[in-house]
Order: sequence, then structure tokens, then C-alpha cells
Amino acid sequence: MGTRSDAERDAITVEIGFALLTGFLAAVLVFAAVAVPPYAFDLPSAPLPGAGGVAALVFLARVVQVLWGFGRRGGQPSQPGRTSPDS
Repeated sequence: MGTRSDAERDAITVEIGFALLTGFLAAVLVFAAVAVPPYAFDLPSAPLPGAGGVAALVFLARVVQVLWGFGRRGGQPSQPGRTSPDS
């Protein structure tokens, strides 16, 4: 493996942060969607352990999805504002 430039290390760091943040947000939404209805509608049991398990799976799936996509793109961040030479 070769050495990475500062820009490549920065891109990896940002991508990891993005993956963790969006994974956390997705997990919170799924947890709320599974755990809140029993309380809101006075249902007999609260599925908190199940909601936690589903939220953990969603978190892991989102992190893997983002990081896998970053690796498939070759680790190159997009460069907005660049135009083709003929434009």
C-alpha cells in the first residue's frame, strides 16, 4: 500500500464521520418508530429490546453502506464547481 495524501486522509475522515452520523440518525428514527407506538396507543407490551436490536442493525447497515460506497468510488470525493473543458 502506498502513502496517502492529506486530501485523501481528510476525505476518509469526513466519510467516516458522515457514516457514523447518518447511521446514528437512522438508528434513532427506527428505534422511535418501533418503540413509541406501544406507549402512544397503550398497547400491552413495549418492545424495547427488539427496538434496540433493530436500531443496531440499521446503524451497522448504514455505516457499511456509506463506507462500501466510498470504497467503490475509489475514495475520490466529488469536486463540485468543476466544468468540462468544452463548456
